[in-house]
Amino acid sequence: MVNTAIPDISLIFPAYNEAARIENTVNEACAYFDAKGLTYQIVVAADGTDGTREIIQRMGQANPRISVVGNEERRGKGYGLRQAVPLCIGRYIGFSDADNKTPITEFDKVWPHLQAGTDLVIGQRPPGGQLIEKQQKWYRQIGSQVFKIYMHLMVGLHDIFDTQCGFKFFKAGVARDLFSAQKLDGYMYDVEILYLAERRGYSIQQIEVRWRDDGDSRLNIVAGNIRNFSDVAKIRRLHP
Repeated sequence: MVNTAIPDISLIFPAYNEAARIENTVNEACAYFDAKGLTYQIVVAADGTDGTREIIQRMGQANPRISVVGNEERRGKGYGLRQAVPLCIGRYIGFSDADNKTPITEFDKVWPHLQAGTDLVIGQRPPGGQLIEKQQKWYRQIGSQVFKIYMHLMVGLHDIFDTQCGFKFFKAGVARDLFSAQKLDGYMYDVEILYLAERRGYSIQQIEVRWRDDGDSRLNIVAGNIRNFSDVAKIRRLHP
């Protein structure tokens, strides 16, 4: 008999060439939700050619709550999430970094806010670094501050401390609404989603989470940042 029960949580891991880490990340999430007594669905949105999708397909054969989408071509996190969200059937939908920058145990801080009715709960890397286990390189920290100033000038979001932390959770209907309207393929999907959420009047709760830089950023420091600044400038035009 097919189990048609709605899971408590659908968790998406956007991934690009993460074969070395994805199995451990997914196993940690499954073990965490099992220990908490929460039913779950895991969807990995995996681009690349290193075997990440094949690893998840194998895991899905053993655990039908695990599935994968993606392409050999790198399409970007925003694109991957747009493909994954419609596949999610949980009461709540979230996503987290495939490289485990924020441990899944930080969901302990998210769950009470979701249950209390908050539309979006987003992680933030705390000011002062109290919960940051490993800092970014100094030039990336400076770049982040410059980006933040530019982003606020272009789209607002002045009340959002950290738009780029990859640990975000939504009511299922809110996630489907936002990602059906979201258009950017690259990293700036976070800014676009929060911009849309603010315009739609959704409630947003920010929580400080543990975070660690793994030193393996897939963002090209020059070309990638040029694209990011360009994408932020597009957001108002995409959503007039």
